[in-house]
Order: sequence, then C-alpha cells, then structure tokens
Amino acid sequence: MTKYLTNNFSIVNLYKKPSSKSEIVTQMIFGESFSIFKKTSRWLKIKIKEDGYRGYVQNKNFSKFLKPSHKVSVLKAIVYKFPNNKKKINIIPFGSKIKALGKKNKFLKFSKGWINKNDVKLISHVEKNPFKKINIFKNIRYKWGGKSFKGIDCSALIQIFLNFSNKFCPRDAKDQVKYFKKNIKLKNIKKNDIIYWKGHVALAISNKKLIHAYGPMKKTVVMNINQTINKIERTANLKVIGIKRL
Repeated sequence: MTKYLTNNFSIVNLYKKPSSKSEIVTQMIFGESFSIFKKTSRWLKIKIKEDGYRGYVQNKNFSKFLKPSHKVSVLKAIVYKFPNNKKKINIIPFGSKIKALGKKNKFLKFSKGWINKNDVKLISHVEKNPFKKINIFKNIRYKWGGKSFKGIDCSALIQIFLNFSNKFCPRDAKDQVKYFKKNIKLKNIKKNDIIYWKGHVALAISNKKLIHAYGPMKKTVVMNINQTINKIERTANLKVIGIKRL
C-alpha cells in the first residue's frame, strides 16, 4: 500500500529537477498529499496524489497523511492563532484542505491554528457550476506553475476549480485536452466550455467572453472570445485545437 504524506505548508513549489534554480512545474497547496519515490537530505522526488504530477520538492518536515474534512472556498483564508480575528499567523489558498480538530464560536481549529468557518466548505461539497467563483482570480498575476492567489497559470485555473468540486482534472493543458472527450464547435460555444490551444487554455464565461491566466498580459483577464482567438493566432501563431464541454 502506498504511503502518503500531506503538505502542511501554505504553498510548496514542485521543481522539474532537484534544484531551486530549476523550472517550477506546479505547486502543492496546503492539504494536498503525495508519495515519495526518492529521498536525499535536501530533496524529495514525489508524485502528487490528487493529479499524479511528479517532480522535486525541498525536503521539509511534512505531516503524516491527514484525511481532510473541509476545503478553503475563498481566494485566501487567514489562519489565526486563537479563535478570534486578532492574531494572523498564516494564509492558505483556495482549494486547500484541512482536517478540523474542534470548533469555537465561528472558527474551526486545525493543525496550524484557527480558520473562519465562512472560509471553508465540507470536503464533500460540490458546486453545481464548478466555475461559479472563477472571477475571484481576476487580476491575479500570471505565474508559470502557479496554483494560488500568489500567482497562477492557465491550466491550474481550470484544474483547481474542478478539483474543488471533487472532479479529477489533469494539471497541464496538453493532458486536459485529451482527457475531456466532448468536442464543441466554436459557433456553439457556451458558458463553461473550455478552449484549448497548444500549451494554453481558457474558460468561456458566456458565449462571448472568456477568462484565462494570460502570460502576455501577466495576469488573469476577461476578454472577448473571438478577439482572443484572433490575437493568439496573430501573436503566437497558434490556432484553437479543441473546445471541450464537461
């Protein structure tokens, strides 16, 4: 049986190679779990339980596996030292998972402190529209490999919302476009259809507009669908390779 550990740090970078100068390929957010393939004093080669992604993380004092009870439903949740709003000790990102150990007033206690009950949902909670809250990432900076309020990339923006509603989604656009099977024509596009280019992805928020974490604009932006398709073809010489419906 595979032995898992749980990430008990707010955000941990996953590197392509065992070096902090190497490319950051993704991140683990608080409460995600992983198995270890290889271990040195400084580095762990790991596989993330949630999406099967592999890479290297710095060897830290990670927690033994914790089965979560709740997940963070806001862009960033403040962690307090006590069950009041006075002493902030940490911030954990959207989609983070916690195991509640107790409650007092409007706060839940977990391994790192206290969190406001209004900032979390039960782990079993599923949104009817998984992308209902995607606008909370509007204007968040673009960061290759990023998965949080500190910076996010285009495929993570899709993945974290599907994961939040307990749906599997591959990490990278190239794998997502193969994983989602239902193909849609551009003329039939509607809200929540997912548009793929080679190495890029956007979500339709209506039949006219999309949202994406867009490298050239260095942030997550809402744009017109047709104008975006034309712009990406003109500036990056890339055509749409698929439009998918969940």
